[in-house]
Amino acid sequence: MVEAVYKAQVIAHSDATVVIEGNHYFPADSVDGLYLTRSRAKSLCLWKGVASYYSVEVDGVRARNVAWAYRHPSPFARSIKNHVAFGGPVHVVSSD
Repeated sequence: MVEAVYKAQVIAHSDATVVIEGNHYFPADSVDGLYLTRSRAKSLCLWKGVASYYSVEVDGVRARNVAWAYRHPSPFARSIKNHVAFGGPVHVVSSD
């Protein structure tokens, strides 16, 4: 099981993450949307496509643009469609 944790709150947990470039991509249905706010930020990866970002907030403490998803990934990255990855102060930990 892999968990994404921010301020001692589990934001996502799954035993079916996809690992690409060292990042665990969680299936969207394993992410608690209560803690995510969509951002206007975007970035381009030449082989994955356009990433859309989210801020994470727990107990009034917000970390901006620390979660991302490729809503329409390139054919090379189709395994992460409908998946969310986390970085920055969101800790991704494995309980294995």
